[in-house]
Amino acid sequence: MRYAFFIIIFLLLQLFSAGAALSLHWWLQPWATPTLEIVLWVSVFAITNILLILSIKRAFANSYRWISGWMLVMHFMLLAALIIGMLYGYYVFKASLLEVLTDGVSNISTDVGLELRGFALVIFISLFIYALHSAYVPVVRKLSISINKPLAKPLRIAVASDLHLGRLFGVAAIDRLNRLMIDSQADILLMPGDIMDDNTDAFNNYNMAKNLAELCSSLPYGVYATLGNHDLYGHERPISQALADAGVHLLNDNVFCVEHQGQAVWLIGRFDNHKRQRVATTDLLARVDTSQPVILLDHRPSDIAEHSQLPIDLQVSGHTHNGQIFPANFIVKVINRIGYGYEAIGKGHFVVSSGYGFWGIPFRLGSRSEIWMITLTPSGAVAEPSS
Repeated sequence: MRYAFFIIIFLLLQLFSAGAALSLHWWLQPWATPTLEIVLWVSVFAITNILLILSIKRAFANSYRWISGWMLVMHFMLLAALIIGMLYGYYVFKASLLEVLTDGVSNISTDVGLELRGFALVIFISLFIYALHSAYVPVVRKLSISINKPLAKPLRIAVASDLHLGRLFGVAAIDRLNRLMIDSQADILLMPGDIMDDNTDAFNNYNMAKNLAELCSSLPYGVYATLGNHDLYGHERPISQALADAGVHLLNDNVFCVEHQGQAVWLIGRFDNHKRQRVATTDLLARVDTSQPVILLDHRPSDIAEHSQLPIDLQVSGHTHNGQIFPANFIVKVINRIGYGYEAIGKGHFVVSSGYGFWGIPFRLGSRSEIWMITLTPSGAVAEPSS
């Protein structure tokens, strides 16, 4: 399976390289020479495969970011070329139609090539600016959910999954999240996994513990979290310790009862399924009073069909990033019961977030950095998602 995955990635990178080289060849065509064309093709494939080898051999820290970044550059070249191709096709169609209507008088400009090349560069740069904005400027998704359980007053639940705290997403992101919690008047913050970006190196080096502790103290009921797959890649213990020291309540195959206005609300947290020996959801449910509100934190949305038949009122998940970069969001939608968003299924309500942070490179296209603000209310209210 591992070798099959590597072969797919290798072939995909060669395909991207060919597309990027073709795009560059078109863009440089007015000034190209035979020698320049050869250099261009060799350079693109050389950069791709050298970065791939360095990433596989882990030649330096975060080497995967370099091949991911280069792949994004090629991807945006292809998207810019696709957009220009569609625009040029529309231009030719319209000009040809006018030629027919004007009895053979040609309306196709000979200068359009340079104009299109200039516009292609604008589109390429704009994609980077927009993708960077989408990664760093979060939106707040608002949702009201009604449950048939006793609840004295509405409970305002904030959800921020997949922070991936690291060198590129750290102190400023935590402080921004703190401001969002205060502005939204959240009662509690749930973080369903992938809180750290594989280890605590950047967390410690940039002293993020202080900012995270301020975030935890700003919420009436505190911050509760589970560990995701990126929290379990060999650094589970230091990550767990760092979070606990900052005031985060970890629910790893565990339950906790929060008292809200004299009413019990049960929180259940599961390890990510990267941890093979994790407790079954049914066993965790046996430890709570299911006649009272039950909220589940489960990093991956892989067990939604099973959980929809259990007495769980709300499940919050992440992991998918909603693909992070278009068109991966369509793949996420195909392979998951809920790849992103909100849906009421069976006995429960399910929210899968695209995440507050990002993985690898600080870009999002077709997805947004986000938090969810969920208002849990007793019977009588209607669940209506809104952005």
